[in-house]
This record gives sequence, structure tokens and C-alpha cells, in this order.
Amino acid sequence: MKRCVIIGGADIHSYERIKKELSENDFYIFCDSGLKHMASLGIVPHLIVGDFDSHEKPDLSAETIVLPREKDDSDTVFAAKEGLRRGFEEFLLLGAAGRRLDHTLCNVSILLMLDRERKRARLADDYSVMEIVSREPCFVGSEYPYFSLINITGDADGVTVENAKFPLKNGNIPCEYQYGISNEPLPGKEAKITLREGRLLLVKVEKP
Repeated sequence: MKRCVIIGGADIHSYERIKKELSENDFYIFCDSGLKHMASLGIVPHLIVGDFDSHEKPDLSAETIVLPREKDDSDTVFAAKEGLRRGFEEFLLLGAAGRRLDHTLCNVSILLMLDRERKRARLADDYSVMEIVSREPCFVGSEYPYFSLINITGDADGVTVENAKFPLKNGNIPCEYQYGISNEPLPGKEAKITLREGRLLLVKVEKP
């Protein structure tokens, strides 16, 4: 099964960095103003979704789903649900984090929704890659000099961080005290993160 790549309308400044995340077998869903990234990314949509309140409806041959402007799901949330409906097991969100904090937080919550459905999902921006730590261990290699663990759902128990500058064993990270910020993998090693209960947002910060 191909990976589902969802492109939203948040600004992308480093297209060369983002293009490294892409694969020739990806299935591309463009969301409304995400279409502004099409030429710079050098890709064409397989599916377009949106209410077209921020970008005119394109005259393209790609399958297009026109959404009402008054709705519960954002265009990006709808795209993720459509990807689930079509049976994708892996997702990548691009153009999904930027100046609009409300939209960014909404799109981070899509990672939680996809994790609940036991799908693999990441969100990449100009500086970092985000994913959810839950049932399976997550790893941070040397290509990411910094990483942070942020609780966005409630208490996370049994948090263990190995092979990192600031190790942790069987810890608790609550929403009210985010002390898992700006850790570093040990030189030449791969940091490993596991937890017993709950979920955490892992933010891996790329080299400048």
C-alpha cells in the first residue's frame, strides 16, 4: 500500500528539505490552499479536497471533492479521514504547521487520531518531524540533534528514555509540567523512547 501524503496550506520555506521526505510511490492529497505548494514540490495531486475558501478550485484532471464551507472537519482532517477510508496504513502531513497556531494544533491532533486507528503517521515542517509515541518504541538518530517529548493528552506513565543526554526511567510526564524538552541523542547512538501508559508527542528537530 502506498503512503498517503496530505499537503496543507501552511507556509513551507525549505522545499528542498521537505522534498526529501517524499517517495515516488506516495499518494498525494492536496487540501485547498495546499495547492500553492504543487509547483515548488514538483508533484501533482492524486486527490484534491477542500471548500476552496482560500484557493480557487483548480481546473485539473485529478479527482476533486468539494466540501461545504460550514462543517465540523477542517479540510486537512477530512483528507486524513478520506485516507483512512481508502485503506492507507501510513501517513505524512506537510504544510500542516505554521503561523496559525490553532490550525497547527488541530493538525497535530490528526496524529493522535491516526495513532488511535493504529496507523503510522508523521508531520514534517521546515525544522522538525513529529510523531506519536504510544504502543511501540520510537527512536531518534543522529540526524536529529535535539528531540522533545510533549504530553498533549493527559498523564503519560512509565516513560523511559535511553541513549540520551538526559535519560529517564519509568517517569511520569503530565500536561502541567513539560520537562521532556530539548533532549539529545548520545553521540553515535540512537535514543530510544518507550512508555507504559498514555501517549506523547515526539518532536525530532533537524540539523539547521
